[in-house]
Amino acid sequence: MLAAIRSILFIPLFYGGSTPIIILSFLVALFSESGTHYMAQVWSRYHYFCARFILGIKVEIKGEIRNEPLLYVFKHESMFETIDLLRIFDKPVVIAKKELLVIPLWGWIAKKHGLLGIDRNGGGAAMRQIIKQAKKAVAEGRPIVIFAEGSRAHHGERPELQTGFAGIYKLMGLPLVPVALDSGLVSPRDTFVQKSGVITYEVQPEIEPGLDRDDIRDRVHEAINALND
Repeated sequence: MLAAIRSILFIPLFYGGSTPIIILSFLVALFSESGTHYMAQVWSRYHYFCARFILGIKVEIKGEIRNEPLLYVFKHESMFETIDLLRIFDKPVVIAKKELLVIPLWGWIAKKHGLLGIDRNGGGAAMRQIIKQAKKAVAEGRPIVIFAEGSRAHHGERPELQTGFAGIYKLMGLPLVPVALDSGLVSPRDTFVQKSGVITYEVQPEIEPGLDRDDIRDRVHEAINALND
């Protein structure tokens, strides 16, 4: 019951508070790229503030999150980590489904920040365009982040990785860092009720570039599910 009450309070406070932040972010994005990155951090930190003090959710990071040109692959169990990325990284470039870019106002700001919308049915041409944009971000020293499963999974589920993941890994030629997490324990995908507790991000050992498709898929799949056994 307490979790439901907290979750009901969280919805108007977070989304209501997000509205002026997003409007201000739009105005800032018209004039300043660095300002856009700053406002993304403000929004993500506001989200964590609401999660921490209304829902009773804490985050523990095991290992080091480095703001370097690396390819990070995250487990995906909740909307929580998609927003929290903007807090735990400096200015990440996230590769996500292109449908996110059509969200009014937010989608335009996300694109200005660096979100790369991938068309899963776009074939090789769409992939080459994403890689071109991602390499530009890498040249600027920014980390690349993807959710290789494609959509949220219940905690304990181990869905297969999306087919395009191995292509991104091969064409980027970057060291890869898998990140396991357990956000689905406190913020499950099929209910608005979020429980109090600790969300753990566990940074796994870095994987070198150049592995073949089957090897990288198997190693990453195992690594990002390290907290799901």
